[in-house]
Amino acid sequence: MHRPLLTTAAAAVGFGTWQDADAQEDAVTEALKAGYRHIDTARIYGTESAVGTAIKKSGIPRSEIFITTKLWNNSHHPEDVESALDASLKDLGTDYLDLYLMHWPSPFARGDALMPKKNGKIQTGDADYVDTWKAMEKTLQSGKTKAIGISNFSKAELERLLKETTVVPAAHQIECHPWLQQHAFTAFHKAKGIHIQQYSPFGNQNAIYSSGQNMGKLIDDATIVEIGKNYGKNGAQVALAWGIANGHSVLPKSKTPERIRSNLAGDFRLEQDDVDKLDAIDKKLRFNDPSANFGWNFYTDLDGKK
Repeated sequence: MHRPLLTTAAAAVGFGTWQDADAQEDAVTEALKAGYRHIDTARIYGTESAVGTAIKKSGIPRSEIFITTKLWNNSHHPEDVESALDASLKDLGTDYLDLYLMHWPSPFARGDALMPKKNGKIQTGDADYVDTWKAMEKTLQSGKTKAIGISNFSKAELERLLKETTVVPAAHQIECHPWLQQHAFTAFHKAKGIHIQQYSPFGNQNAIYSSGQNMGKLIDDATIVEIGKNYGKNGAQVALAWGIANGHSVLPKSKTPERIRSNLAGDFRLEQDDVDKLDAIDKKLRFNDPSANFGWNFYTDLDGKK
């Protein structure tokens, strides 16, 4: 990537802006004040404008902030990629991105509708993610983004992408946490020089994940809490430190000023013994899988696929 995502504490812990669109301008303002310099958004979140406004108001130079946004599924047709990027840039109030990700490998029908539906069912598109990626490669040449990457790909999908295209993804943003560790998959990325970004680093903390509701929370896991006591850290901070110990970026989200600050303190060094203990609590539990809704079978060759 044009500058390593893990060069500073602020970059290792990024700030996620999914959900609560109306609260995001204040949340990002708070995050920047706390010291975050890596902000993660996406077209579908509806938070790009709020992120852009907060960055502008902060007075922090653009060059000091790492901004990621994501191409949405309705813009996978190769002819739609650049205009989708332009729309994101406009809302973010910047002339370049640090990282542009393909949000999912799955195309929706072309058009302005973000979730195009017919009789209540998502209308899928026919664009091939390989062709979508080739169009994204062109946005690198134009300078509109410094790096391109992917999100939510299976191993087979990623292997095909690597085989049929030129630019190796700079990053892959995936669900990853101590209950869904995917060591073989992340090692594959390391061998290819692809940086892992962990979304939902607290696992089932998010109430939107229905499959994670009838069980305890990951951040209350006995092993995680016990390890935290040795460092004076809470379960959320330990979960983040586990990701960082694995060389990943972590993308916690919160709209509470206190938690926003607290999550940044998840960048601390775990002793190897403690990393080993955390490695032993993998439950292969995946909470985010919209396969049924998106008309695409995701994660077929990965841990946690039901």
